[in-house]
Amino acid sequence: MVMSEKRDYYEVLGLAREASPEDIKRAYRRGALKHHPDNVKGDKAEAEKKFKELAEAYEVLSDPMKRQQYDRFGHEGLRGAGVHDFSNMGFGDIFSMFEDIFGGLGGGFGGRGGDRGLDLETEVEISIEQVATGVDHTVEFERMDLCEVCGGHGSKPGTVPQKCATCGGYGQVQQTSGFFSRILTCPKCRGKGHIVTNPCPDCKGTGRGKKHRVLTIHLPPGIQDGQEVRVRGEGEPNTGGSSRGDLHCYVRVKQHPLLGRRGDDLYCQVPISFAKASLGGKVQIPTLTGAEEMAVPPGTQSGEVFSLKRRGLPSLNRHRVGDLYVQIQVEVPRKLTDRQRQLLAEYAQTEAANVDSQPQQRNFFDKVKDYFAKK
Repeated sequence: MVMSEKRDYYEVLGLAREASPEDIKRAYRRGALKHHPDNVKGDKAEAEKKFKELAEAYEVLSDPMKRQQYDRFGHEGLRGAGVHDFSNMGFGDIFSMFEDIFGGLGGGFGGRGGDRGLDLETEVEISIEQVATGVDHTVEFERMDLCEVCGGHGSKPGTVPQKCATCGGYGQVQQTSGFFSRILTCPKCRGKGHIVTNPCPDCKGTGRGKKHRVLTIHLPPGIQDGQEVRVRGEGEPNTGGSSRGDLHCYVRVKQHPLLGRRGDDLYCQVPISFAKASLGGKVQIPTLTGAEEMAVPPGTQSGEVFSLKRRGLPSLNRHRVGDLYVQIQVEVPRKLTDRQRQLLAEYAQTEAANVDSQPQQRNFFDKVKDYFAKK
């Protein structure tokens, strides 16, 4: 494929250019599982093309040096950078290159008898109140499972698959070039070691079919946005059905309309009037368990922060609870009644006589005078 004909790697993975390494990893895993021909009912050739395109994009963007070159110079910047030609590679070889994100899949897709099945992923959204207490969340998803009619071998009940003549049932072949040789996934059986000659009418010889799953997943108190909960054994089975992959459940925490979060601590901004800031008083503070009254001392300044102990979130791994930080915002009225204007005018006349009441203001203007006096 000519360099200029290639699609943008970020577009291939469906990511923004500022995507994190974890975003890149997740996008590739999601796309690879979706477009692997064994999971596609339609155009196998198009699925294979997209599968290999995703692998190339991931190889570049997951490598900091290659990604930097690509970001600066595009596809031309990768000449001589050691990017693999995935168009000539088998699926098993590609999975072997990136086995760390497919749960050590190794050889052919879905693995041979003793290999591990594919991992899956899903996403759940919870409220910050549910973070505080923990929650059992129900998730629904579909996975490719062993065909219930043929048991997963792909042949019509009463018949059996035939041993692959190309690889002799091993699922791999040896390719020799001069003094060098390498082991590749068998191109005929795609690593399975057998050929289905009389396909099952239900799964059309794939040995698999979609299955709907409903699970209840426990999300512990204090869980963070973006964290993963792994449910072992709820992924897809390997070819022999002896082992399953895992389900990776990623948590998204909805934004609270009044409270923000920093780690285990919460924070909010509370507007109060000039009069209350000056004289002091009580204000209603939103917490996760309802409104709570907090005393504002006389002379409170705009931007000043108070804390309510243990009104935050529980720590996921430690026996502690965060705090709630309240930042005061003194609100200046935009419109005044005649009476309010009169009272403020009378107050303003007293400010000059009581200079100690405005220490920051006095200090600032003293500095201004000193600065211009030296000019």
